[in-house]
Amino acid sequence: MRVLGIDPGTAACGYGIVHESGGRLKAVDHGWWKTPSKRRPELRLKTIFDGVTELIEDFGPNAVVLEESFVGVDARTALSVGQARGVVLVAAASLGLECAEYAPSRVKQAVCGYGRAEKAQVQRMVMAILGMRTPPTPQHASDALAVAICHALASPLLRAAG
Repeated sequence: MRVLGIDPGTAACGYGIVHESGGRLKAVDHGWWKTPSKRRPELRLKTIFDGVTELIEDFGPNAVVLEESFVGVDARTALSVGQARGVVLVAAASLGLECAEYAPSRVKQAVCGYGRAEKAQVQRMVMAILGMRTPPTPQHASDALAVAICHALASPLLRAAG
C-alpha cells in the first residue's frame, strides 16, 4: 500500500508518501509547498491543488490522508487551513482516491506511543520508523509522513472507518 499524507496549511502545506509492504514501511518522497502571503488566495490554493494532483499522478497512492485541523483561537487561521484541506480533498476526489483523516493525538499515539508527544519526538520517531538517515524536514513534511504512517499501520477496519 502506498499512502500520501498531508499536513494541510495555506502558507506551508507538507506532504509525505510512504510505502507499506508486509508490515515494513519505506519513505518514498516528502516535502512541502510554501505559498507567499502576498499572492492572491486562489493562486495559493491552486499551488496546493496542482501539487497534490501531480503527486497522485506520479506516485499512484492508494489513499490520501490528512491530519485533522486543530482549531485554536484564530478564526482566520482555521479558515485558511480549512481551505487548504478542501483543495486536497477535491484533488484526491477528482482522481478517484478516497481520503481519511486522523486527529493529531491519534497520529502521535501511532507514531510515538503517546498522544501528546512533542513535534521533535514525532520527527525522530518518523526518522526511526522509516529508516531515514536524517530527520525529514521541514516539520510540515515530517508531520505529513507521520499521518501517512498512522494510516499505513492502522488496522483494515480502522482504515475503512476513516
